[in-house]
Amino acid sequence: MQYIQEEIAAVAARMVVEEGLEYGTAKRRAVKHLGLPARTALPDNDTLETQVRDYIELFCADTQPQELRTLRELAVLWMHRLEPYRPYLGGAVWHGTATKLSDIYLQLFCDDTKALEIELVNRGQQYTPASVRGLHGKTVDTLSLHCRCVGLDTTVGVHLMMNDYDDVRGALHADSQGKRPRGNVQAVMQLLSKDSGI
Repeated sequence: MQYIQEEIAAVAARMVVEEGLEYGTAKRRAVKHLGLPARTALPDNDTLETQVRDYIELFCADTQPQELRTLRELAVLWMHRLEPYRPYLGGAVWHGTATKLSDIYLQLFCDDTKALEIELVNRGQQYTPASVRGLHGKTVDTLSLHCRCVGLDTTVGVHLMMNDYDDVRGALHADSQGKRPRGNVQAVMQLLSKDSGI
């Protein structure tokens, strides 16, 4: 059983890196790709993340660090723009496994979600609203937009997940491995400084 989960994780990791798929989608597609039953137990996200890191190290070591840096710089730009909404960066861009195909995920913590929509409209920024499962399993409103990333010569998805103001308290607890699930703009800038050797 463990061998099968590792095989799923290895195939899913390739899909995450080469196609920019989210973990859940990649795992389900890997099961299908391997011809396994739909109810096959899936590997956990930590196992998949390890495989993603291994894949990047083997096949993308020459390009991924600069792609990650460029995405983090773009995330910082958006975090400064959205400062009144207390943005925290999560996902692959925060965890260091992002490639040019990865999207930016910002968790926002505010009481007035409509204010952000009005601000985006006033800036002429088009977005797509949706509802997704967010922190603590609650449904949250999400505004998804696309912006040009000159450094990568592509368009990058930026997803703004709107949480209640007080939800930030439970959103920053480290996981079982001691890793923080997201960071504020200062934390992201520290990562950028570390990467520069400053």
